[in-house]
Amino acid sequence: MKALIETKKITLATLKSFAKRNEGKIFAKGLSSFDGMTDCVQGNKNAHWYSTSITDEKGYYQTGIKGIYTVGSNRDYFTLYNDSDFIGIEVYNCCGTSILAVKNN
Repeated sequence: MKALIETKKITLATLKSFAKRNEGKIFAKGLSSFDGMTDCVQGNKNAHWYSTSITDEKGYYQTGIKGIYTVGSNRDYFTLYNDSDFIGIEVYNCCGTSILAVKNN
């Protein structure tokens, strides 16, 4: 985790590398997502941590990590996420905000 904390700029490559290095112990949390009924991003009142995994699905908007979506073309933003229970990467864009993390020891 020290390497993640010391990273100067977190990118999509950093996110994918973090997921691969921690495969089998990664968690995701969807804080908000795009709602077509209101045509905007809505917060998720029932956001909770769930175990996630790497998949072979790598189509448009998909990173290959269940629950983590990107839009590409430099419109994704990545920041360090760190609380008392989890450490990882927060991803936000026009599709919403989600976190990919591992348990903080």
